Amino acid sequence: MPPHVDVVVVFRAASKRTPLSKEQTRKDAAKTQRQYTVLIDTLTRAGLKAVGRRGENQDQLLVLVACPSDLLVRLVHCERYSDFLYGLPMSKLPSAEADLDSAPLSSADRVRLVHAYITSTPQDGGLGIITGCKEWDRVQSVMALHNHEFNEQWIRLWTRRRIASVELEKVRDQFGDSIALYFFFLTAYTRALIFPSVLGVLYYFFGTPYSVVYSTLLFIWSVVFVEWWRLQERILSVRWHTRGSFRVEKRRADFVPGFPWWRKEARKMTSIPVILLFASVLSIILTGVFILEAFVTQLYNGPGYRIVAFTPTLLFSALVPQLLEMYKASARRYTDWENHAHQSSHAKSFSIKVFTLSAINAYLGLALSAFVYVPFGERVMSLVQYSLFSSPQGRAAAIFDKLNINLNDTFKFKLGVKGPITQTDAVKTTAQSLFEADTVRARLKLNPSRLQEQMFAFLVTNQVLDNLQEIGLPFVMRAIGSFRAGKGFRSGSVKGIVKKKRVAFDDEPAGQTHDDARTRQEREFLETVRSEASLPDYDTFDDYSEMVTQFGYVALWSTIWPLAPLMSLLNNYIEARSDAFKIAVHVRRPIPVRTDTIGPWLESLSFLAWLSSVTNSALVYMFRTPFNGLVAENESLPEDHVNAAIKELLLSAFLVALLASHVYFVLRAVVSHTLELAIWRGSKEMKEADRVEREIKEKYLAQCPTTLLQGPLDTQQPVAVADDDDWASFWATDEGLEEIRKSDKDE
Repeated sequence: MPPHVDVVVVFRAASKRTPLSKEQTRKDAAKTQRQYTVLIDTLTRAGLKAVGRRGENQDQLLVLVACPSDLLVRLVHCERYSDFLYGLPMSKLPSAEADLDSAPLSSADRVRLVHAYITSTPQDGGLGIITGCKEWDRVQSVMALHNHEFNEQWIRLWTRRRIASVELEKVRDQFGDSIALYFFFLTAYTRALIFPSVLGVLYYFFGTPYSVVYSTLLFIWSVVFVEWWRLQERILSVRWHTRGSFRVEKRRADFVPGFPWWRKEARKMTSIPVILLFASVLSIILTGVFILEAFVTQLYNGPGYRIVAFTPTLLFSALVPQLLEMYKASARRYTDWENHAHQSSHAKSFSIKVFTLSAINAYLGLALSAFVYVPFGERVMSLVQYSLFSSPQGRAAAIFDKLNINLNDTFKFKLGVKGPITQTDAVKTTAQSLFEADTVRARLKLNPSRLQEQMFAFLVTNQVLDNLQEIGLPFVMRAIGSFRAGKGFRSGSVKGIVKKKRVAFDDEPAGQTHDDARTRQEREFLETVRSEASLPDYDTFDDYSEMVTQFGYVALWSTIWPLAPLMSLLNNYIEARSDAFKIAVHVRRPIPVRTDTIGPWLESLSFLAWLSSVTNSALVYMFRTPFNGLVAENESLPEDHVNAAIKELLLSAFLVALLASHVYFVLRAVVSHTLELAIWRGSKEMKEADRVEREIKEKYLAQCPTTLLQGPLDTQQPVAVADDDDWASFWATDEGLEEIRKSDKDE
């Protein structure tokens, strides 16, 4: 068996600045040595075992850390005591006995306790070894090691069995509450997709497009799922003893205490203009790409028109990802500036900021197609034609004028003009030869199935590519990195052990052979550690974002394409397995985190459920007969009548959507109350929560020194009253009976 290691501190042994002078190199080496010595001393003085080993390269050191059992007992009871004080549900109340056998620690709890002890601030009882801190600028990260035996069994479970048979409790014992909660959410959401999938298949083959019944049932499903999951979080938090875990969360190292609440809220408000600015820029880019792709490229008939068709895609790829990365970096800086006390509130603020633009990027194209292209595509096409070449001031004319092209020489032969032609005539004729000028033929180029094709691209093509990229790309990148390092094309294995050249260690005892079992085992173990240290960290943000975005496609837009829930269901069947494979192979072992909710993603789901009431009602109203094709039917009427019809259609659709949004709030209240009674009230989790709260109060009262609070009074036994009051005679004289007797005599 290899040595037991709880966490690994990745230490950078060289400065990031290169190249350095000899004097700078000497000072840098001295600083590195001092910080490393302090690191080892801090860990060992705290009762931990710590030893350094060389890393993947010369500039990296790996400090292996293990926690002895006596220190672990202290950490466990400190946490139980804290949980008791803040009212968290516990499987075992704190006691003076240090008995771990009655409540054995899971692997995730052990890693979490040790990691929190090392990385927490001294004010929270930690050692204060924090990544990014000025005092520990050479500490790159504090990571945990994979249990490869569990990972292999976990992957086999996903590949051989159904989703329902995977034991999430074992995942929780290995990776902690946050990872288990994500897979529980993914499993629950995938099962919930069965109903809209069956419904969508029936309406796709046997129903009518934009069905009122289908859209209504889909809207109800989205509300029921969100409210049902809200209760499932509560049940799981009681079952996993994490309800209210935010109350015992450690403070962030960057948190500045004594910060006024109004200043913190003001800093949050300052990020709103930045969000609006980036959202506006992104919307302008997406709208421009949409017009270019849907109209301009369809009208272009000139040379290289097949290549020109890829221009919108190239522009999107060149502009949008870079803009989103700039915004993400800006959002991170603003979130850090907001001075959040805990990591959960920090992550919530950051997630909301980032998902705002991600949602615009995901849904704006569909919104433009649904509410602009389909109902008003012909009019937009006419406007684009006019702006291109219907006047000398058109866009095509301006382009040719700026290019200063000599059209007399270039196009005289093609135009069949014997004498010289004017520049204006040449521009008009050239524009008409490059773009479709006939309005009838231009209208025929409109794609009536554009919405369905977009939904197929988002829910099938993109998701397949994302899964392939998620699983295959890390292998390719590691192989390229290994080749550049001169080690050949090696991308690792499921076990995480990479076969490498034999490395001699300075601390190996003299005279040992390479075949010595212990030496070989230690060498393989260290190679595994180095391999895992080269992997990236894992965060549930991208996976939650992907699932919530998919929920938006289903809830908001599957009225357009009823097969969307089925495609999402099939994708999630693969997604669960690819996520498990990614965690087991492509990333470091996630650091366990106590949590009782999916955080801001639940609010995002609620918002999308509300938005589904707006989009579904508007889509059904606009595209169901007799409103579908309203603009086309009135093209023969005067322009004023057509504009009036369009305004009436849009106003009516807006009022219907507004009414549907109010229906959402009523439906949500009814569903929430009904599910509360059906699922939570009287459940074993509710009784467990009440029992734990009662036990905590009873334990407190049992330790209270007074005997008056030990139980209810016995009303059958007389209680002696101390007669030490100066007003004793006042209390001894009762006139009630005498007054009653007097009243009887008077009668």
